[in-house]
Amino acid sequence: MKNIKIGNGELSASQISLGCMRIAKLSTAQASTLINTALDQGINIFDHADIYGGGKSEEIFAEAVGMNSNVREKLILQTKCGIRQGFFDFSKEHIISSVDASLKRLNTEYIDILLLHRPDTLMEPEEVAEVFDTLHNRGKVKYFGVSNQNPMQIELLNKYLNQKILINQLQLSITNTGMIDSGLNVNMKIDPSIDRDGSILEYCRLKDITIQAWSPFQYGFFEGAFLDNPKFPELNATINKIAETKGVTNSAIAVAWILRHPAKIQTIVGTTNNQRLKDICKASQVELSRQEWYEIYRAAGNQLP
Repeated sequence: MKNIKIGNGELSASQISLGCMRIAKLSTAQASTLINTALDQGINIFDHADIYGGGKSEEIFAEAVGMNSNVREKLILQTKCGIRQGFFDFSKEHIISSVDASLKRLNTEYIDILLLHRPDTLMEPEEVAEVFDTLHNRGKVKYFGVSNQNPMQIELLNKYLNQKILINQLQLSITNTGMIDSGLNVNMKIDPSIDRDGSILEYCRLKDITIQAWSPFQYGFFEGAFLDNPKFPELNATINKIAETKGVTNSAIAVAWILRHPAKIQTIVGTTNNQRLKDICKASQVELSRQEWYEIYRAAGNQLP
């Protein structure tokens, strides 16, 4: 597994992260097997959120790894907060209570990375800056990031923060390429030219913010996977053809397509299938040519100007 530098380069992590949203459905033994499979494949970063399984995912993770100081040193733990039932909450009180609860569930004294989960339009950036300082100074959180935020939202935060935003978690897959489409269709009066995200891809590259791609196999918001889906015959035929030439599975090609981008995007995969995880991790060793990358992009129904 190849590693990438996160943000400004102080932290190095595997290209692929294991998303832990679904492990709440696993037994402790099953979760232990999955996590050890990830570690054996070179994955060292694990993505959590306080809402995953209502907190149960974090609890099972800690039990499954047998969390102690020796184990903790091998892991990069990332969690998120800010989503509540029916609203978003970036208040000082909620962030602190959420972090304290995650620390207890994960049985650890610190979180490596804390992300603000979805934007909160009622956010007071000065208040967020204060709580980030508190968490950092108390040794509870080392690094900070956001999820699904546009450039101006990040700029607003960074105006006040002493701990700058190092990560932005965004939806990206072969069939969800809005941040790429607008950059390819500049000066065109067509739908793909519409910049819905404020040039977030280029912004993150300029500001040394690592993009973490979530739902790399999904089409739409949560409509299902595009792999082996009869709705996408040309795309699957193209992916399968390239997968055969590379000696890997279609899921590895789907992830390799994201990793090929020079933005050095980290991909979060949420599978709980051990063999599929092994197959996906082979993406780190797959080199797609420029021609292959664009062939897959076009097969998803995208037209080049």
